This record gives sequence, structure tokens and C-alpha cells, in this order.
Amino acid sequence: MTAAHAPTLANVAEHLRDDEIHVWRLDYRPALGRAPLRAVLAAYLGIAPEQVALTHGKHGRPLLAVGLDPSLGFNWSHSGGHALVAVGRHITPGIDLECLRPRARALEIAKRYFGTDEAAALAALPEAERSAAFLELWTAKEAVLKALGRGLAFGLDRLSIASAADRLQLRRLEGDDVGAWQLQRLDIDRCLVAALAWRGGERRIRLATLASGD
Repeated sequence: MTAAHAPTLANVAEHLRDDEIHVWRLDYRPALGRAPLRAVLAAYLGIAPEQVALTHGKHGRPLLAVGLDPSLGFNWSHSGGHALVAVGRHITPGIDLECLRPRARALEIAKRYFGTDEAAALAALPEAERSAAFLELWTAKEAVLKALGRGLAFGLDRLSIASAADRLQLRRLEGDDVGAWQLQRLDIDRCLVAALAWRGGERRIRLATLASGD
């Protein structure tokens, strides 16, 4: 995983390769709505941000409107004052982001909504480590569901995630072949937990930060 050093949005967007996924970190302010997302997509589409028209899939996933580049797939997530945008060609990426903070009900939620193996793995951890581990599973599940174009209503127990020191692993996805999927932990910041998922072959993930004014 390679981090770019202070690249400009236009320069990076111009060189998006078919074997890459670009992930942009940017500040998030609710008052701006989807304006930052449109600015990123506009650079990849070669148009002005106001020309980026978005629509929604059946389960609410944002999509480019008909007439814009159909090869460009994207997804975004925000938590607190942070946001991530994933962009790739000929794939449908899913990305999820959470601010790291204590979750007093982490085990309770896992027992109710996660698979029994995942809940057991969390229960076996020291309480001090449980919140971070819970958020890692949560963001990984959300990333896969977003890549599927589905929401939480699909059921968090219909997919199973294993977390190891070196990687995340999609162990089960009801109705699909887990071998066809990629799932990556994103090491963005010590205070953030993030994951990226897509159906397809391996790709290079290029991380960059979008500075204000870009």
C-alpha cells in the first residue's frame, strides 16, 4: 500500500490505472453535503463539479447518473470531521470509516447482529482491545455491503470477517464466492478505522490526502 505525498487531485486523477484504486482522505463538514465528493469525481471525469450528477441504486448507494463515464466506480464514507473517497475503474468499491472511540456496547451489539464466531472472538479479547476490534469488523462488513450495493438491512450475520495482525479476511458471504473478493484494512490514522472492499482481482491501493483548496 503506497501513500502519495501531497499530490494534487488533478494530477493523480489523470493517471488512474485500471489496476489501481485511489483513496482520498479529506475533511468533512456536513454543511457542504456532497460537494467534496463531487469535486473528487469531477477531476476523474474531466468536468466541472457542478456537472457531476448523482443518482442512487436500489438500496441507496450513490451512483453516477446516466451519461457520465460508466467505467468509473466510487464510494465514500465519513465519520466525525473525516471522509474517505475510493475511486476505481471497472469495479464497484465499498469503503467505510469510523472514528476510534470506546464502544461500551460493542460485545452486546456483536452478539445480537454479528455471527457467533465473530462475537466469540470479541468476547475473548481484553476489554481494552474490544472497541477497536469491533470497529474493524464493523467497517469491514460495511465496506463489503457497500460494494454489494446493499445496506445494513442485508444482515450483518450473512457475512463473516476474520481479523489478523497482517490482514482482514472475508470468510463467508451468503450467496457469493468469497474467493472473488478483496478486503483491505486501510491504515489511515491512529484515530481512524477504515476498510476497503471490492469484487475482482488484486489492485494497488494509492492513498492521498486532499488538501483544502485542491
